[in-house]
Amino acid sequence: EITTRLVGSEMCKETVDGELFDSGLLDSLAFADLLFAIEDNFNVVIAPSEIQRADIDTPNKIIALIKERM
Repeated sequence: EITTRLVGSEMCKETVDGELFDSGLLDSLAFADLLFAIEDNFNVVIAPSEIQRADIDTPNKIIALIKERM
């Protein structure tokens, strides 16, 4: 739901393995917003320097990263 809200597309719900950066739904600014939203909603702090773009390029990868850090 966070990814859907940030990228403004229901694609995140429909295709949980859809590439967010390649599709243009997520860019570097939205990437930073996503990290702040993860921290606010899940109390999980992820510094931009800790991850690569490929680590969070799909909704499933974002979910897995949050679960791993909780």
